[in-house]
Formats: sequence, C-alpha cells, structure tokens
Amino acid sequence: MPLHPQCAALLEAAAKAGSPFGAGDALAIRQAYAAGTANFVYDPGPLAAVRELSLAGPAGAIPARWYQPVAEVPAAGLPALVYYHGGGWSAGDLHSHDHLCRHLAYAGGFTVVAIDYRLAPEHPFPAALDDCLAATAEVARRAAKLGIDPTRIAVGGDSAGASLATLVCLALRDAGEDWVKAQLLIYPAVDFAGDTASMRANGKGYLLTAAAMEMFTNWYLPNREDGANPQASPLRAASHAGLPPAIVQTAEFDPLLDEGLAYAEVLRAAGVSVDYHCYAGMIHGFARMGAKIDEGKQCLEDGAAKVRALLA
Repeated sequence: MPLHPQCAALLEAAAKAGSPFGAGDALAIRQAYAAGTANFVYDPGPLAAVRELSLAGPAGAIPARWYQPVAEVPAAGLPALVYYHGGGWSAGDLHSHDHLCRHLAYAGGFTVVAIDYRLAPEHPFPAALDDCLAATAEVARRAAKLGIDPTRIAVGGDSAGASLATLVCLALRDAGEDWVKAQLLIYPAVDFAGDTASMRANGKGYLLTAAAMEMFTNWYLPNREDGANPQASPLRAASHAGLPPAIVQTAEFDPLLDEGLAYAEVLRAAGVSVDYHCYAGMIHGFARMGAKIDEGKQCLEDGAAKVRALLA
C-alpha cells in the first residue's frame, strides 16, 4: 500500500522542522523527543489510579510508573504488562510513553508498569537490559502489593523497548523461570549485526533513518562486536524454544520491518505461538502518535486485546 496520508502529513511537518536525529548529541535528541511527544498525546480514557514507583536495580533505584485500570481489584490481583519504552536505547522516559501506557491499561483492563531504564551513551549495553530484568523481577516479587496476579504477567515494548522485552524473555527462560506469559513486541529491533532490505528501502525519508540507527547503535554498543551477542541481538539466540507467546506488530515503511518479521518467523519455527500483523502504510513510531495517526490507536487497541486474551 502507499504511505498513509496521515503519515505523509507528519513526515512533511517533520521535514520542515528538521530531524532531531541529525544533532548527533544525546541531550539534544532527548529534548527533541520530549518536545515532539506533546504532538502525540491524547486521553485514551480514565484509569482508577496512576502512581510513581521506585524499584531496586543493579545501579540504584529504577523509576517506574504503575497504571491501574479499575478500582475493584480481584483478590488474586489483575493481570499485568511490564512495559519498556522505545527511543533508540538513548531517549524516551516515563513521560514520552505515558499516553501509550494509559491506552494499553485502559483498553486491556490490566495493570501496566512502565520501567525507566538507564540510557546510552552514559550507560551502554548491557545497562538497559540489567535494569529491565531487575525491575521486572521486582514487579513479580511485589505483585500482591501492586494488585497484580503473579501468574498473569506479560512484558512488552516498542522499538528498543520491544528489543528489551525479547531479551528479558530469553534471560528468564535461560534461568528456568516461566512466569512471563506473553510478550508484546511493537516494531522490535532484534539484530544489530544484520543487513535487511527494509533498512535499505526505508532507511531514509520515513523519520527513523538508517543513519540514526547507526548513531544509536554506536552509543548503545561502543564495542560493535557486541552486535553479534544474543544478549544484544535476540534474533541470534541459539534457541527460541520455550519462550512465551508473542504478539509482533510491524509497520510497512519502517527500517525495522524485516527484523520484526524475521523474529516472528524464528519464534514460529521454534514452536512459539505468534500473532503477527504488519500495519499497512505506517511508519516507525506510529503506535506512539495516536493524536496524529489514527492507526496508532488501533495498534494499541489490537495489542491490548491480544495481551488480555493471552493472560485470561
């Protein structure tokens, strides 16, 4: 399909404003990412409660945000999604994805706990993964106090956050733990050492560029040999068997399109249940852009419904 008109309008406006990814400076990119968030925020519906959390991490406290969709919580607790934001491992925070997490909680009827992991280049690989693993484990340990059913926990994220979600699932499986019951992967980055047709075809002119991915990779993986490490590139894991069911959502005009599809295929080949959908006419990041791109809201509605079903 052709590029969706709403995506085309957004790209035109972004071209006039100038890409923040050209700055080459992490602070400038974070500021631009935060400023751009204001264009995408909307109210998905009321939640019963939202509060800040502090979770124990390997390098100190990890900020988190807890979203409870309903006031009446069953004795066993609500199902929950632990969510890791996107932003190239170098940008994004609890605020940039607040509306996205609210939408997932409201639409899914489950608790969402968003994790504010450490960012590169100040904290390169594997700091983000270490934080996500520690925070997710603490959410499980504190499930009763958080009104969460510890037998119905999923993980998820978008872009870099989706990559982290895959790695959390792999690490827990390798540790013999099976309490994560689903993974929501929104346009995941899964192979730093790969070379794909979609990166070449969509790597310029669609907001996220191949040059930006190279910059983010240099910050997150200063030792580029780590790109072949399965703890950085989950597509390269020796086995994908025994992982939780996955919901994989990709965008047609995304440089990461082929990586998401490839990951869905290796999961299926390993016997993992996969629900894959490519959103026609969409660009990378569209799930966060619901105020400008209607399909972004639909993507979250779809993901929330599928997570809810897997945690039923």
